[in-house]
Amino acid sequence: MQGTIEATTKMKEKKQERSEFARWSFKHACISATLAALAVLGFRFGIMNYQVAVVIIIGAAALGVIAVLSAIVSILAIITAVETKVTGAPMAITGLILGLAVVTPVFQTIQAGYKVPRIHDITTDLQNPPAFTAIAAIRTTDHNPLDRKTPARLAELQQAGYPGLGPILIDKDPARVFENAVSLVEERGWEIVAATAGKGIIEATATTRIMGFKDDVVIRISAKEGQSIVDMRSASRIGISDMGTNAARIRLFLNDLNNT
Repeated sequence: MQGTIEATTKMKEKKQERSEFARWSFKHACISATLAALAVLGFRFGIMNYQVAVVIIIGAAALGVIAVLSAIVSILAIITAVETKVTGAPMAITGLILGLAVVTPVFQTIQAGYKVPRIHDITTDLQNPPAFTAIAAIRTTDHNPLDRKTPARLAELQQAGYPGLGPILIDKDPARVFENAVSLVEERGWEIVAATAGKGIIEATATTRIMGFKDDVVIRISAKEGQSIVDMRSASRIGISDMGTNAARIRLFLNDLNNT
């Protein structure tokens, strides 16, 4: 009986100790999330350029990794502690969530970049790509060129990376397809820069949700024996690689247009 009482007393008197790893996780996660948010907002509002924002985001992701690892160590210590009651679970869990929120999208972007060619101008017609006219006039020297000469093997790299990408044939007259294409562009929230029904040309700008990157698109609709051939081109204004965004944009748009 006395032994039971002593054991119970020792359990009640178990020393409490806050996990230093939990505190490190929370601190690094907060700094990481703050830096990432500042980089995104700074770029979107024109306070910093693309290169500076990317460097800050990479630094934020590195801090996020430290936060995640520290949180895991802290949680394991809390679970496995025997003689000492380790506290700090809320801080560790918060650090883990915030850290993952920063690290995950950065990791996914880097991973996507390794799977696709390092190019930023994609078209369904490699021989005669749709030309930008209105958008070419508003692009600056700070943006990627539209001559499709960068890199030198652009067409070859695209063919290797996206071999199935090409124009679509729609069994409708060009006027109807043009109207449907304009509607789809508007539904996606792209900014229409020019839309000429007589030429079957639509030029627009798509803005990514998080970073606010601007990619320009041109859609060309041509008549062929009562049907319509639709070509599309999507080109990023900045960055060496588009991480596969432009090809995905073209595929999704043409698929939706074909099913309209």
